[in-house]
Amino acid sequence: MARGTKNILFIMFDQLRWDYLSCAGHPHLETPNIDRLAARGVRFTRAYAQSTICGSSRMSFYTGRYVHSHGASWNGIPLKVGEMTLGDHLRAAGMDCWLVGKTHMRADAEGMARLGLAPDSIIGARVAECGFDVFERDDGMRPEGPDGFYDPGGAAAYNDWLRARGYDADNPWHDFANSGRDAAGNLLSGWFLKNSAQAANIREQDSETPYMTRRAMDFVSQAAAPWLCHLSYIKPHWPYVVPEPYASMYGPAHILPPVRTEAERAAPHPVLDAFMTSPLGQAFSREETRAAVIPAYMGLVKQCDDQIGVVLDWLEETGRMEETMIVLTSDHGDYLGDHWMGEKMFFHDASVKIPLIVYDPAPAADATRGTACERLVEAIDLVPTFIEAAGGTVPGHIVEGRSLMPLLHGADPAEWRDFVISEYDFSATPMAEKLGVDAREAVMFMVADTRWKLIHCEGGFRPVLFDLEHDPDELTDLGDSPDHAAVIAAMYDKLFRWTRRVAQRTTRSDAQLREMRGKSRRRGVLLGIYDENDVPLELTVKYRGRKVPDMKD
Repeated sequence: MARGTKNILFIMFDQLRWDYLSCAGHPHLETPNIDRLAARGVRFTRAYAQSTICGSSRMSFYTGRYVHSHGASWNGIPLKVGEMTLGDHLRAAGMDCWLVGKTHMRADAEGMARLGLAPDSIIGARVAECGFDVFERDDGMRPEGPDGFYDPGGAAAYNDWLRARGYDADNPWHDFANSGRDAAGNLLSGWFLKNSAQAANIREQDSETPYMTRRAMDFVSQAAAPWLCHLSYIKPHWPYVVPEPYASMYGPAHILPPVRTEAERAAPHPVLDAFMTSPLGQAFSREETRAAVIPAYMGLVKQCDDQIGVVLDWLEETGRMEETMIVLTSDHGDYLGDHWMGEKMFFHDASVKIPLIVYDPAPAADATRGTACERLVEAIDLVPTFIEAAGGTVPGHIVEGRSLMPLLHGADPAEWRDFVISEYDFSATPMAEKLGVDAREAVMFMVADTRWKLIHCEGGFRPVLFDLEHDPDELTDLGDSPDHAAVIAAMYDKLFRWTRRVAQRTTRSDAQLREMRGKSRRRGVLLGIYDENDVPLELTVKYRGRKVPDMKD
């Protein structure tokens, strides 16, 4: 079979840190299958998410546009009707676009109703699902509180499947897949971090990651090429609970020391302080939390790697490996106690930097196999890469990312970005109230190059600045250093250059605009012409040699 991209397998993990892979240098966590993919493709060592929250980051992955452009700036904020998505671009190029797993997308129900888009129509269903056709959507979240479920549709098919397998509960996603059990039969909920040390009360093959792997293989087995399959895993995202044998694989000897210093919280930036002193920050500042969570997190990553091995083996056995581009990434990272924080809400590399591995089966990519690329890469670069792989033309007036194809094929583009951008909108969080900022001020922007990382916080706060060359662990904030005023100004120049981009003119391409220049004259609009002989005859032919009766009387 001739080598080349016929199909695309777009694999995304949720909350997988870039450095929790053996190919990225983790000293204890062996990920041979992800390493195996890296050995056949390119590993991008400076890849960044466009936001450090699930929904916003994914909307940038799926549109190829910055958060500032698509507007879905936090979880639960809908992607507005009219935004072009990966599915729209690929179908125009003749490739189907399917989802197996998570998107964290919220439909713009009001916009759809205003435009008369029925949710059960083909167009309406695609708009409501971020442009994907859905084989199985599972955002992997079915928590329940006094006001009901966080996501009423979360894990619905998975829960039905579990019940059919004998897991008898109203919500087996929680009671079995994401909780433990003590010797007396008591459920130990995965929502309580101390229970991360417990094994999930489920057969390993029935847990979420193997289940979604099988569903992706079910899709591929019946799909007609060409297709993109977005295999989107929920793990290693919390709840941090994993079944055996993974629950017992790692212990105290495998936990890396936290990347943090007492100086970080001695006199911190006010916004950083708000996140460090949040309940999450306080929880992950405790060693007992890290001791319970990190071995479980590592076990979840190991299970993910094993399932990647299942996928790769199956693709090879069925002859699909040589015709399938494979991309592996994550929507953001996880602090795990670094910098006195949990979750992923700020811009240290633990949170904003992401793993990105691209395997291109085409012979043109042979020269780069097994290499690491240090160019600055953004999540939005995948959409144009996929469009090119499908044989389409990237609409540069809509898609803001840059195709990775030149880097995959060994080119050294002279024109490449010299900085990356990430954004975070915390207006819906308690931190905004704690800082006393309104909804339009509770936003942050990160601009980073290969040397410096600057974080601008609206609301009148000073910037945060890290020297990535001399302080790669980002422990010293130089944002109030007079000695770095010139650096801060230079980084702000880059941020302002980004804000001045033309991002909302999406209905006309640059080529169309150039073609429009002067077209109005050929349609009879002759502004600023004093004498008919001042312009070519052909432009005035409709206005010359005409006689009309006198109608003034």
